Amino acid sequence: MLRGCSVYTALKPGGILGVSEHRAPAGSTMEFMQTTGYVSEEYVTQLATDAGFEFVASSEINTNPLDTKDYAEGVWTLPPTLRMGEQDKEKYLAIGESDRMTLKFRKPE
Repeated sequence: MLRGCSVYTALKPGGILGVSEHRAPAGSTMEFMQTTGYVSEEYVTQLATDAGFEFVASSEINTNPLDTKDYAEGVWTLPPTLRMGEQDKEKYLAIGESDRMTLKFRKPE
């Protein structure tokens, strides 16, 4: 379906696609993802495999268990954006940046 996507086309066979993205809870709806800026690992993996990539590995290097993913301004509530301005700024700075997935895919040889 997405095999003609520009990233897939641009990579040579064996090329690597790395994805680091704000991680939504498993089973999140499209509406949740569109309004909060968080994206589920399932959705990212499905897009990549539909495009023709093979899943290689994942890493928890960008995990942040303090991120509850339930902010009025979505992921943009957290640093570095701090969309709420000074409102609860110290609270959001203490949480830090969002919980992120880090995924590795490969274009087949």
